[in-house]
Amino acid sequence: MKIILFGDIHANLPALQAFFADAETHHADAIYCLGDLVGYNIWPNEVIHEIRRRHIPTIAGNYDFGIGRHSDECGCAYKTDEERANGAVSIALTNELVNDDNRAYLRTLPAHLRLDFRLNDDRLSLLLVHGSPRRINEYLFEDRPEKSLQRILEQAEADILCFGHTHQPFHRILNSGDEAAPHFRHAINIGSVGKPKDRDNRGCYAILEFDATTSTLDADSISVTFVRFDYDIEAAARAVEGSRLPNTYAANLRNGY
Repeated sequence: MKIILFGDIHANLPALQAFFADAETHHADAIYCLGDLVGYNIWPNEVIHEIRRRHIPTIAGNYDFGIGRHSDECGCAYKTDEERANGAVSIALTNELVNDDNRAYLRTLPAHLRLDFRLNDDRLSLLLVHGSPRRINEYLFEDRPEKSLQRILEQAEADILCFGHTHQPFHRILNSGDEAAPHFRHAINIGSVGKPKDRDNRGCYAILEFDATTSTLDADSISVTFVRFDYDIEAAARAVEGSRLPNTYAANLRNGY
């Protein structure tokens, strides 16, 4: 089974178009979107249209949740007054741009998707969320203490937890059993298609692979590949600069942060 996971597009149509072209070359069995279709650029309707016309199963990101309710709050953790002011411009413009049909679509997106597999008489539970199983806007960074991250997966009954929101990809393997009877769990941040924040300005998505021999007893029986792809960053950056969005968002696209 080969599954493509992507998200955090943030209204970046050139990045989404390049993602689809790249993803097609991997011939996946399934594809899922982990949310945040909108915000920070000028193509929210176009991005939503591309997701909807392909009938891609999608969960709500925090930005989608806010825009779906015509809120002026996106659930973002801005650290400075300047960031908050810039964010207010972004959500105001996004609310103006998104049409009623697409807003209704965003409002009805599910909070999470769970896929349970039966392999070798074992249950393998894959949980897809945006931020965390606890909150749509909780940030799960790679340096989170192991016990804390492990507790989140255990409480969610997830053998594989896939999420986004931080825009920084990583894969951590946790053993919630012991040496005699291991139970390996996987925490996977899939990165961002349209607004990477790991100093690599290329888009990013993840490919998850497992087969009939996969078991929670074997940490290596699940494969995760992070795919980086090029797209027309200048087209996306110039679109920001040609709008009333803050130019810092264009710089972020160019710099990968």
